Amino acid sequence: MIRLHVTAEGQTELSFVRAVLAPHLAKWGIFADARCVLTSRDNRVSREYRGGLLSYVKAKKDIISWLKEDNHSECRFTTMFDLYALPEDFPGYNRAVGISDRYERVRFLEDAMSKDIRDNRFVPYIQLHEFEAMILSDPQKLDWEYLDHEEAIENLVALGKDKNPELINDGVMTAPSKRIIKEIPEYDKVSAGVSVVQRIGLDTLRCRCMHLGEWLLKLEGLKEDFTCQESSERT
Repeated sequence: MIRLHVTAEGQTELSFVRAVLAPHLAKWGIFADARCVLTSRDNRVSREYRGGLLSYVKAKKDIISWLKEDNHSECRFTTMFDLYALPEDFPGYNRAVGISDRYERVRFLEDAMSKDIRDNRFVPYIQLHEFEAMILSDPQKLDWEYLDHEEAIENLVALGKDKNPELINDGVMTAPSKRIIKEIPEYDKVSAGVSVVQRIGLDTLRCRCMHLGEWLLKLEGLKEDFTCQESSERT
């Protein structure tokens, strides 16, 4: 079995991996686990603080540490970071800002991160633009958590009807999460967000969110790729 370690930006992504991604990948012979980015450590009380992509330098250090901790050929590593509010010290950031096509931009950044980490077991992933893009792939499912917000949900359905949810932008007031909060101020991404995404399902998500779908396809093929690699090395 392939072991897949996911470095998640925050608690929402962590919950998504555990509740949605891991059960799905288990069908493909892949055991997935996750932990949030290490942001600080208090050595006096042997305590770590995790969650929030505050800087790439800290994220890289945490990823490299995990790569060393589980230095086995059957292990794979990936990330679940948001393009929205990506730290400016991210590799390739300044060049990426000038790339107008969002898909080209995010792939450029992933490639830059891959080259910086320099480990063939590492499969980088950056979400366009944040977790809530998945919810906007089918916002009607918000009614599972917010029964008394029919009009608000209808507004979000209308918003997502003719738009690619991954391209709903990264403006301070117009990013996916901000649009949802405008309609449903009490929206809670950790508790309700993951529950709604579960209701939407991966089939809908991969159809509506192309970049997410590409990532899922890569992850689903990890075991087959590893088997082919092992077979090639033996011959």
